Amino acid sequence: MARNRFAPIIIALAVGLACPAHAAPPPANLTQALADKARPEADVARDAARKPAELLTFAGVKPGWKVADFMMGKGYFTRILSAAVGPKGHVWAFQSAEFIGMRKAYGDEQKAAVAGYANVTPLTGPVAAIGLPDGLDLVMTVQNYHDLHLKAFPADSAARVNAQVFKALKPGGVYLVVDHSAQAGAPLTVADTQHRIDEATVKAEVEAAGFRLEGESGLLANPADPRDKMVFDPSIRGRTDQFVLKFRKPR
Repeated sequence: MARNRFAPIIIALAVGLACPAHAAPPPANLTQALADKARPEADVARDAARKPAELLTFAGVKPGWKVADFMMGKGYFTRILSAAVGPKGHVWAFQSAEFIGMRKAYGDEQKAAVAGYANVTPLTGPVAAIGLPDGLDLVMTVQNYHDLHLKAFPADSAARVNAQVFKALKPGGVYLVVDHSAQAGAPLTVADTQHRIDEATVKAEVEAAGFRLEGESGLLANPADPRDKMVFDPSIRGRTDQFVLKFRKPR
């Protein structure tokens, strides 16, 4: 069955997200975080496409929160989260040992991203044992959930990670998953061939770990993306259709 391209937007409105043009201004902690002069110019240049203020507003990030940036990449969200949660909050920035083993630069990028941020702790380890502390308010992973289904990882990696995230979050904690959309019904092999995943697969896997889906947003949707190309293809790079799923650990 074809995916309803308007469904994410309708659901987002249902949970109180208006279209960005009419949305209320983001909270002060997020506005200040984006204005942080320590942010690299390359990160700031990506804000228009990545919509971090709207995304973290949807997640509900507040000062004092304890959060984890899972599969942190180059630290784009790590830096924003550090300023957004403030000195009374804390950020754990995880990069997988498997990724660092494939490409040493991933480890170097992690070190660069956390340098100078007193409230950020880098974490490195295999995805089978990510080492998150308990009592977290939020775990977020952006454009990386599909990687758990790469051939390089054990077949049960997604189930293992979701179970660890569930344990680490406090009751009522949020698990935010953002990723590149694959076509409806796409097999897991597209994680390797396209760096995408079917959002229905993510919903089923995360809910199987005990989470409930609280809402989804069309904030990063792009109906013009055919969802059948590698995300690095020049015709679509930087403009992929992405889903935003907000799960919550039951209280």
